[in-house]
Amino acid sequence: MLNKLLVIFRKDFLTARRDAMATYIIVIPLILAVGISFFAPGLNDTTVKLAMLESDDTEHIEYMKQFAQVELFDSLDELERRVKKRDDIAAIAPNGHSYEIVLQGNESEMVEDYVLMLSAYYELGATKDETNAQLLSFGRTVPPLKTKLVNILVLLTIMLAGMLIAMSIVEEKAENTINAINVTPISQTAFVAGKSLFGSTAAMLGIIGAILITGFYDINWFMIIIVGLTSMILSLVIGFLQGLSSEDVMEAAGSVKLLFLPIAGSIAVYEFVADKWQWTMYWSPFYWAYKANTMILSKTADWGTVLLCTGMVVGLSLIVYLVSIPKIRKGLS
Repeated sequence: MLNKLLVIFRKDFLTARRDAMATYIIVIPLILAVGISFFAPGLNDTTVKLAMLESDDTEHIEYMKQFAQVELFDSLDELERRVKKRDDIAAIAPNGHSYEIVLQGNESEMVEDYVLMLSAYYELGATKDETNAQLLSFGRTVPPLKTKLVNILVLLTIMLAGMLIAMSIVEEKAENTINAINVTPISQTAFVAGKSLFGSTAAMLGIIGAILITGFYDINWFMIIIVGLTSMILSLVIGFLQGLSSEDVMEAAGSVKLLFLPIAGSIAVYEFVADKWQWTMYWSPFYWAYKANTMILSKTADWGTVLLCTGMVVGLSLIVYLVSIPKIRKGLS
């Protein structure tokens, strides 16, 4: 049985290497993970931007970098052109023995007040060590936006696993090997398992790679793998159904994209809807997967909650699978 599964896995792997779209689907989670690493702000990153001259005093520049995102320019003309762009940014430029603040005039009041305050503190020689303020922590150690983006990427990767399955099934139909299964030693169950093996392996490697690239090294990996594997059940079932009912690769890929709807709905309800309305998405396995991954990535997960979420994912996915078995068997006949 295992040898038969590996034969199917090897065939799918070799086919994917020759297929540009399949290769793209496998690689895209890693590319998106790199983008998240570069552009997602850190927990303590400020969003206030300052434009300054490279010729300015080094001590002044380093002081401002502690409290704002500093962009350096060669000349005053470049500095003014930067300030005139559409985003909120202020400039601090030398003016004799003092400094002047350059504004376009439509910046938010917060930016203007913040830059004025920073400039005044610099003139007074104030430092962070001299402050009397107390730092209170709410225990959050992971940037919330980065957690959300990585969690969304995990669900996207799971959806792509279904797309790989659908494309592989269409390829089998084009080669007329679907009907040949019935006269080979490979049973329909082994064929389904073998096809699922490649899709789930590619997705799990993508998930693990994306999480490592984005810097979540010290999470509970056993939890994240369990949630990922169970979440793929529904995606793989949809992949089989759409692959068997589609005539070409583009139709199969487009049909699997319907999974975007429950994924997007699950994320929107979890993030933006009040607690009393969370039950409206309890029917979606992706809701429970997103909830579990959020706690795992933010390092607040406990086994009781993770097992509850995983159980809901498995239960809801198995309902869809049991309903779909007759259609899958008919398509493979």
